[in-house]
Amino acid sequence: MTVQLDARPPVAPKADNPRPSWGRLSRLDTRFSPYLYIAPFFLIFGVFGAYPLAYTFWVSLHDWDLLGTNHPFVGAENYTRLLADTDFWHALVNTLGIFVISTVPQLLAALWLANLLNRGLRARTGWRMAVLVPNVTSTAAVAIVFGVLFGREFGMINWLLDLVGVDAIGWKSNRFASWVAISAMVDWRWTGYNALILLAAMQAIPRDLYEAAAIDGASRVRQFWSVTVPLLKPTIIFCTIIATIGGLQLFTEPRMFHSGTNPIRGGPLRESQTLTMYMFENAFAPHYNFGYGSAVAWLLFALIAIVAVLNVLILRRLGGGSGPNGRKGAAR
Repeated sequence: MTVQLDARPPVAPKADNPRPSWGRLSRLDTRFSPYLYIAPFFLIFGVFGAYPLAYTFWVSLHDWDLLGTNHPFVGAENYTRLLADTDFWHALVNTLGIFVISTVPQLLAALWLANLLNRGLRARTGWRMAVLVPNVTSTAAVAIVFGVLFGREFGMINWLLDLVGVDAIGWKSNRFASWVAISAMVDWRWTGYNALILLAAMQAIPRDLYEAAAIDGASRVRQFWSVTVPLLKPTIIFCTIIATIGGLQLFTEPRMFHSGTNPIRGGPLRESQTLTMYMFENAFAPHYNFGYGSAVAWLLFALIAIVAVLNVLILRRLGGGSGPNGRKGAAR
């Protein structure tokens, strides 16, 4: 007796078709979820950033007495008055002078320090933590200490200069000397911070690039300028922009440096008054003119934007390199 077996596989019961609404919800979730994730940032920025910025511009178009209730509309009068004010141009020159003297040495020193910390030093972690100590120190405390160091009569800097036959310098009464003193304070605080950022970028550079350059006969100095610096260009641009924003907004350092003589004016003759100090002087005591102070703030905003764009354009044209993972700029 022959039994024939059915070779066909059993047919599974048909599953219910998923509802079309689930597929539609999945597509909507994929499309709109990223916007929901980033929405809190833009919401907070709009409330605490964009709205105050726009409102400040609106205030700058009024004669806005902080102690009064009537704020008449004056249009661009605050800006025309500002551009004709010699104290504004004096503060602008001070701001740009301190910015140039402090930013250029700061970034060069940070680049050198990062390259040093990138080597096989003993206790590297300790050294890397140590360079960040000045940045976490109170700005007011640093300014007071530097104010004593750069004192004319009993300051350590003048004492050291006297040992080599240099006459005492009035660091707080001489305009250029006060720029140098404040720049030294700024560099001491921020060089280590920028060095750690550059160090992190250096550690992301592939080691085979250095090995190839060494095989080609490139020295360590040649490797640094032909491999390291070009591949650090995006990070250098970032550090330059951050230094630009901070350097053009200096307030605490010059104010505390002249803590004993007209601090908000940067000295008796405005030797080191910056734009932020000039804005504070007009917006608050003794003038209480919010409209004029807001005009200063907007011109400072425009100055920062212009200088930052110029820095980016200049740095993009200097050196080679195409990014952290590029090969352009390696020594041949």
